[in-house]
Amino acid sequence: MGLRLLACLFHLPTAVIYGSLSLFVSILHNVFLLYYVDTFVSVYKIDKLSFWIGETVFLIWNSLNDPLFGWLSDRVFLSTQQPGTEISSPEVVLKRLRALSHNGPLFAISFLAFWVAWTHPGLQFLLCLCLYDSFLTMVDLHHNALLADLAVSAKDRTSLNFYCALFSAIGSLSVFMSYAVWNKEDFFSFRIFCVVLALCSIIGFTLSTQLLRQRFEADGKAKWDQESTLKELYIEKLSVPQEKRITLAEYLQQLSRHRNFLWFVSMNLVQVFHCHFNSNFFPLFLEHLLSDQISVSTGSFLLGVSYIAPHLNNLYFLSLCRRCGVYAVVRGLFFLKLALSVAMLLAGPDQVYLLCVFIASNRVFTEGTCKLLNLVVTDLVDEDLVLNRRKQAASALLFGMVALVTKPGQTFAPLIGTWLLCAYTGYDIFQRDPLSNVVSAQPKLESDAAWEPTLRQGCFYLLVFVPITCALLQLLSWSQFSLHGKRLQMVKAQRQSLTQGRAPEVKMI
Repeated sequence: MGLRLLACLFHLPTAVIYGSLSLFVSILHNVFLLYYVDTFVSVYKIDKLSFWIGETVFLIWNSLNDPLFGWLSDRVFLSTQQPGTEISSPEVVLKRLRALSHNGPLFAISFLAFWVAWTHPGLQFLLCLCLYDSFLTMVDLHHNALLADLAVSAKDRTSLNFYCALFSAIGSLSVFMSYAVWNKEDFFSFRIFCVVLALCSIIGFTLSTQLLRQRFEADGKAKWDQESTLKELYIEKLSVPQEKRITLAEYLQQLSRHRNFLWFVSMNLVQVFHCHFNSNFFPLFLEHLLSDQISVSTGSFLLGVSYIAPHLNNLYFLSLCRRCGVYAVVRGLFFLKLALSVAMLLAGPDQVYLLCVFIASNRVFTEGTCKLLNLVVTDLVDEDLVLNRRKQAASALLFGMVALVTKPGQTFAPLIGTWLLCAYTGYDIFQRDPLSNVVSAQPKLESDAAWEPTLRQGCFYLLVFVPITCALLQLLSWSQFSLHGKRLQMVKAQRQSLTQGRAPEVKMI
């Protein structure tokens, strides 16, 4: 029975196994995003200064580790002419799979460090965030890089992304289950739940990466040995000039001339900010805008839907991408975000059902957009390879450089959100009795009920004006992005022509 199961796993399509890696990330990361701030503020009672210091250090490390790890991984691919033997595509893929097999389990272990108080809250907050993000970065970089390394055509990449979206949706079910065990007063059940999730992730990473490594080693060994022999015979006859590898300063100079890269990261910085703003403040909006209007089960349903629906919706968006292109779909989602936010502003905070739909849909469409942007980065990888005539696409490094510019949005989201809320209403989430500030800021109000309209109105304006501002900034940046239509087709054709005469392409789908 066990051997039969292993045989079935080995014969799964490679795209399915690739997509399953998203499952083992999402079951942990969704829980992290939803509960890490609340855990340190409400359970561990972290003070405001330690929180801001931790988030500031995390902002710096979170931005720097992506290009750092990408550079360490892909710097060998940057020169136009590699010294010695050319690096083949299967070797690149196997290198990325080895990195995933090591960093995936370590990522799961670092996730567990959040849920047990083992030192001063401020120090634990800082160490846990930096450790967790380091392993998450390694996993994300190599997983996303495989999307660009395994396929060139938009159709194949869309298919790979389809399975990622499907398995991410399944992984989001952990949010539903976490709501049942989350209890600030009794943390034991939630800790056991997190241990179970981490074990599932460790087993999944180990099994999936092993299956993919065996597949590439088995399928490519004979073919690539023959190819290498022919290459060596050819190289012996020709004296090929060797160029020195490109330095980091030279690579950054190349990126600074990459116009589409600059417009994309400008747009994506706002997108990352908005995604994490929704994640961080979703429970707050539910509590102060809807808690007295809806039942606990309805709140749980909205919370779960907001995490699962983006992945399911993305399956539909990907089918649209096949027909209309990623550029048009992303632009349409920006217009939709703007229209829904303006409609909600005009309707006001008293339309309960409309408010429920808007809170959920705002997160669904924002997260759905984030899931599509990896396809745009893979197109930028192609354009970077063509513009600079690289020997091998430096996909992990380019993903890292995108993160260098955009990841600060992840830290700005809770900082700017809490500052805006405090500035407008006087509500400070770091106070042991945060409502006292609201009362003191409003000396004429004598009861707890008196401050509620001000806080509710502040949450509502925060809910609608943030997406309106984000949508306008993104439409401005996206209108300048030219890597679509005929331009994109030309880049794809040039990349394929550059790879002709080299080792055969890796066929994934």
